[in-house]
Amino acid sequence: MFILIVGGTELGTIPGLSAAGSNPEAVAYTAPADAEVLWKGKPQIIDALPVDPEGHPTPALISRAAYLEAGFPVLIVRAGTLLPPTVPYVETAASPGRDPRRGKAVEEAFSLWEKGKMLGEELSKTQNCLVIAESLPGGTTSALCVLRALGYNGMVSSAFPHNPIPLKEKVWQEVSSFQGISYGSLQGAGLKAVESCGDPMQAVAGGLVEGALPECQVVLAGGTQMLAVSAVLRHQGYNRPLFVATTRYVVEDKSAHFKEIAQELGVEVYSAPLDFSRSSFPGLADYERGFVKEGVGAGGAVWYAEKLGIPVKTIISRVEELYRNFFSEDL
Repeated sequence: MFILIVGGTELGTIPGLSAAGSNPEAVAYTAPADAEVLWKGKPQIIDALPVDPEGHPTPALISRAAYLEAGFPVLIVRAGTLLPPTVPYVETAASPGRDPRRGKAVEEAFSLWEKGKMLGEELSKTQNCLVIAESLPGGTTSALCVLRALGYNGMVSSAFPHNPIPLKEKVWQEVSSFQGISYGSLQGAGLKAVESCGDPMQAVAGGLVEGALPECQVVLAGGTQMLAVSAVLRHQGYNRPLFVATTRYVVEDKSAHFKEIAQELGVEVYSAPLDFSRSSFPGLADYERGFVKEGVGAGGAVWYAEKLGIPVKTIISRVEELYRNFFSEDL
């Protein structure tokens, strides 16, 4: 089963920090629209395909293409979006993550973890594989804060081709000062890190992993955001193997330290060999220039489809077809 957790954090509205949404005002619509694209093929909450500020399409197209080709089951879990998606979803009753420069980020972190555990255990009774994905604008910055608080010094990736590292570092310094935490000061307290400076997706995803029965394969689908979830699990005492599936765009991102952090956490990595260099659409071809990179579990969806016998080239062709259809409808 492919589980998409849609959530939000106030960090996503900081100008220049998140590339999810055409502008900061559109951020509230991005995650629910991604859920709608994945399940229904087009957004309902807005009248256009979610794009970044440069007009590049959501990676939900990749996950949608894999879903259509492989036919795996999909479940949406709402964990703190301002607006609900129009497709069926499991409700966690989470609030959007607060700006940790002004208050606790996720006051209900511990209860959300328990809800995730219950859901993970129940789903794993009937599913032999859970692929856990996310759509949460601003999530790489909340991931950075959690990783730093737990003692990991690498940089997270970004959906921008030029990672806004100075801005992210500034946010971390302000969070550190306000929360009274420092590098590594919350080691051994993963959920405390989420509560202080993380986001609700991290709590729900971590709970899902911990709750899944041992015979069920669990895959965290995403980039450095899922490394933050992995770190929280490790610092909650979780010692079973962890597997993160992402795209090669994240793994090859020279501005971040995905491989180094994954190695430090003892996480196995799959890198989806996507290639849009021959795409006739600049919006897709620009993925090769560092735009977007990952999201909506794109790498994990490709891994899942491959596991079910679908070649990557077939998924790439389906992405082209889906984008062409959107483009045609807009004419």
